Amino acid sequence: MADTWIRLLGPPRIESAGTPLRQPRGRKAWAVLAYLALQPDGTGRARTAALLFPDAEDPLGALRWNLSELRRTLGAESVGGDPLRLVLPAGWHCDVLAALHPVGDADPRAFDGQLLEGLSFADCPVFESWLEDQRHRLENCVLALLYEASLGALSAGRADDAVDLATRALRLDPFNADCHAALIKALLSLGEYRRAREQADKCRDLYRRELGLGLPAEVRRALTDPALVDADPGAGPGLPAGAATVRSYLDAAGASLSAGSVDRGLEQLRLAVGLAQRTDDHHLLAESLVTLSGAMIHQAGGRGAEVADLLHRALSAEGPDGVSRTAATAFRELGYLSVQRGVPDRAAGWLDRAMRAAEGIPDEQARILAIQGMLASDTAHYGDAVTAFTESGRLAREVGTRRQQAFSEALLGRVHLLRGDLELAAACLDRARDWVAGEHWTAFEPFVAGVRGETYLAAGRLDAAADLIDRSWVMAELAGDHCYMALAAGAEARLFLAHGDLAAAEHWINRGLEPTPWYLWYSARLLDVAAEVAIATGSPRASEFVERLAALASRSGMREFVVRALSHRAVLGDEAAAQTVPWLAREIDNPALTAFLDRRHGVSL
Repeated sequence: MADTWIRLLGPPRIESAGTPLRQPRGRKAWAVLAYLALQPDGTGRARTAALLFPDAEDPLGALRWNLSELRRTLGAESVGGDPLRLVLPAGWHCDVLAALHPVGDADPRAFDGQLLEGLSFADCPVFESWLEDQRHRLENCVLALLYEASLGALSAGRADDAVDLATRALRLDPFNADCHAALIKALLSLGEYRRAREQADKCRDLYRRELGLGLPAEVRRALTDPALVDADPGAGPGLPAGAATVRSYLDAAGASLSAGSVDRGLEQLRLAVGLAQRTDDHHLLAESLVTLSGAMIHQAGGRGAEVADLLHRALSAEGPDGVSRTAATAFRELGYLSVQRGVPDRAAGWLDRAMRAAEGIPDEQARILAIQGMLASDTAHYGDAVTAFTESGRLAREVGTRRQQAFSEALLGRVHLLRGDLELAAACLDRARDWVAGEHWTAFEPFVAGVRGETYLAAGRLDAAADLIDRSWVMAELAGDHCYMALAAGAEARLFLAHGDLAAAEHWINRGLEPTPWYLWYSARLLDVAAEVAIATGSPRASEFVERLAALASRSGMREFVVRALSHRAVLGDEAAAQTVPWLAREIDNPALTAFLDRRHGVSL
């Protein structure tokens, strides 16, 4: 019997090969179906009725009619209970669930179109706002699936497939430099050098015309360095391509990186990969690729298609899923990249695979848990974040990895700061500062200093805050770290906002917006304070900042920033946003957010 698919992406329909099927009647039935599909933990009947039938004389009665309509279509046991849950019958599938949680070799080309395309719900302003957010989220997820599938196809030797997948991704986001780079890599792999050059020229023209920018570095690297590394690494024709030689280069690279010689370390790692390619040892090649990608990410600030390509090639060399430090590290790094790029659903999938591959490897589990904590924190699942960071710190302490302890403790401090638990935040961050100093880990100091400074700021200790926030900015600028520069500039803006110096706050907003951080959470936090400052000054840029924040937060699943963007819209006079704020805020367990909304709008949650 053919499988049955509920298609909510594109014009909604239910289909099965060769079989005409009953379709739900009415746009509200489709709305109920989409809402339940995207509420994995269920949702209360009263809440759903108020959301979708706000003007009905009997909202619960209207909901019951639509639930009956869905049962007639999907089966008697498909929807019910309180909280309401969607339970698909055997052999039934839903495209939005398959997109968010792909299984096996799911083809992302099947996920085509906007959520509930063609339907509008102007009579349900809160649902309309929810639908807009979910459309952004799903489009971003499908884009990531196409991009990742393109790199996966390229690493598996299916360059034609890679070209098609990258081309489809660019239709969703023509400005995505990583997708341009993936397409160029695939074209070069096919020997289509002219088409690759033409693609780079199209990208250059688009960026110059629409953004006033030059060709993105990621695209330039893909064009000038199409191969992973030269098959002859330049180490001399007599150098044996054996395991001992490869490991010697890996060891030498580790020493170089530890000494701060990043360029030399990367050169040695590329030589190791080139030599490993000339052996028959697939695991050694995978290990070399993962080591190179890790150095590029954490020492050289690499985040784009070049690094992701290395990781996909490593997984292709390592073979099927199983317990393996190399595979666990590759999955974890892909998850880390997805967290920073603001694709939470993809990040969760990669990190789940990483944890399965890291069974019995506690130091790797500590690292994975820390990234899971970042993901939970960024998406405002703060309780899950505290659990993950706490367990990460415990494992790191047991295996004696002090830097991992410092990282997890500092991120735990960030969660406590965001929730307004200032004493807990201060204790975590002070411990992290001591460990960072003991490890001479200057690269991480701007984060810890900046967040500790914001903790002083939230407590009203402005002088102590200024000392640490100023240090955070100086250290970040000296390192050229765009993420920490955005963090520190936002903290400076909040500091001067607290002093009532709006001109200085605007100055720091402008400085913070100059760099482009890879980690999009920093961009969202900076845009949040930018909107607050612009509203306070009556700047015409307020709407620009708010809309940028709203789009970024929706696309990236940053639930608290979605609420904050709606709050800014409400202050600017958007009545629908004002109605939506308390609705979405109730889903977030954050006393600090609740207090902020109460002060600003008199909203009691």
